[in-house]
Amino acid sequence: MPGWNDLREELDRWQSAGSTATFWWRDDDAERPCAALDRLIDLHLRVDVPLCLAVIPAAADPALVQRCGGLDGVQIVQHGYTHRNHAAAGIKKTELIGSVDDRLRELANGLTGLGALFGPRFEKVLVPPWNRIDAALLPHLAKIGFDGLSTHGPRPGNEAAPGLRQTNTHCDPVNWREGREFVGLDDALRQVCDHVGSRRRGVVDTAEPTGLLTHHLAMDTETWLFVEQFMSTVSAHPAARWLSCRQALFGVGGNPTSAAM
Repeated sequence: MPGWNDLREELDRWQSAGSTATFWWRDDDAERPCAALDRLIDLHLRVDVPLCLAVIPAAADPALVQRCGGLDGVQIVQHGYTHRNHAAAGIKKTELIGSVDDRLRELANGLTGLGALFGPRFEKVLVPPWNRIDAALLPHLAKIGFDGLSTHGPRPGNEAAPGLRQTNTHCDPVNWREGREFVGLDDALRQVCDHVGSRRRGVVDTAEPTGLLTHHLAMDTETWLFVEQFMSTVSAHPAARWLSCRQALFGVGGNPTSAAM
């Protein structure tokens, strides 16, 4: 069963190979200031890890700007438009499905609204609710202004469509099927170690940073404790580095790895 030493040992292997394992952090479902968001931002400030905050445009409270828009380490991305399910009965929840024209119009409205709210803090990156998006939308996203996409799981390539960079998350510590409780230390660390180790061995894209996915509105005490310990463990290792959203998606100032070790 994986433990914290397993993660440290995996990072030791990166160090022995003269490489750096990169990580990034995305939190979904932001709408307005609340106690959970306060806790998220306090954690970001305490551990000094860049935060990519995915905001739902149709529900975005302007008070979010006062709460986090002025923080240097917080970047805002777009979390769908309404976060409402448009999938037919029997199909997994998906907002970004159905009429291509309708979805693109909504997403374009979201781009305009979040850009006006957050200015330079806003990155034109789409995070699909439930991490699902109809493939028919992908070729059109760059045309309406997006330059990045983030879902969950190892990416098939660094572009989801021409002009649309993709970097995903790989560790979700919330057990969505059983009461939104912590998945447990073994499961959470297995998700991390599997992706970091697969990168090192060249099984998945070695240049894709390992992404931590959190949901500040759906985290119990154990999940919060895991997230903080995970961040502290990574930050303390000389062969690990946290990237900002822009660095993770576009390589600006990043340190991507190009070969298996």
